[in-house]
Amino acid sequence: MKYRNEPIYTAAIGAGRAMFGALRVRRTVIGAQNVPDQGGAVIAMTHFGYLEFALVEWATWLHNRRRIRFMTKKSIFEKRVVGSFMRNMKHIPVDMKAGASAYAAAVAALKSGELIGVFPEAGVSASFTIRDFKSGAVRLAAEAGVPLIPLALWGGQRLLTKNRKITLRERLDVPIVMVVGEPITVTMADDATAATARLKSTMEDLLGKAQQFYPLDGTGQWWHPRHLGGAAPTPEEAAAADAERELRRAEDPRKRR
Repeated sequence: MKYRNEPIYTAAIGAGRAMFGALRVRRTVIGAQNVPDQGGAVIAMTHFGYLEFALVEWATWLHNRRRIRFMTKKSIFEKRVVGSFMRNMKHIPVDMKAGASAYAAAVAALKSGELIGVFPEAGVSASFTIRDFKSGAVRLAAEAGVPLIPLALWGGQRLLTKNRKITLRERLDVPIVMVVGEPITVTMADDATAATARLKSTMEDLLGKAQQFYPLDGTGQWWHPRHLGGAAPTPEEAAAADAERELRRAEDPRKRR
């Protein structure tokens, strides 16, 4: 299938590939054939770092030259330069307080044959464990009548993540393992809550596989979850830090840390 030319998106992919190449990122992708070569699909991804969208798009582009339209916080679109790029790449702004318009835009894009990237956790998990899911990914796939593609990515948090200053040295030669699961079919007749629970369980299994294939031992490391012997915050500690951060933002929206 021939895809239309999008110079800005193509340039962004090129820039991302150059950056990951300079960092000598080592990429392993399992199950890439589960990303459809044509037609709409919702790609549901784990979210442990800020560069996962670029890593997933990189892998998808290398596999079948398809572009992913990501649902992203509206605040990013409000930045002059970045916002212009985001709009040109046809990503979808999400107002966290009023998401109906973003939802409608995503459904329309899916029906027109686009790939839509969604982070069901609606935020980065600083404990590096999968948090509770929102039902949006399931509802989008059901309403648009497209498959739901579960995807777990491990190692991306070592490049850029929340509440951690990472040195350039630490970012070199980082292995990334990505596991793409088989398409999941959901319909409007399915219970969204139950289907979302099944999606989460599937992605937890995929994450376990990604961690199993990861070439480095994470014991004692900040980027490895506590229950597996790492030094990351527990889910409870991460939730408390998130709550404190949101309180600071509510008091002063200019605060981003």
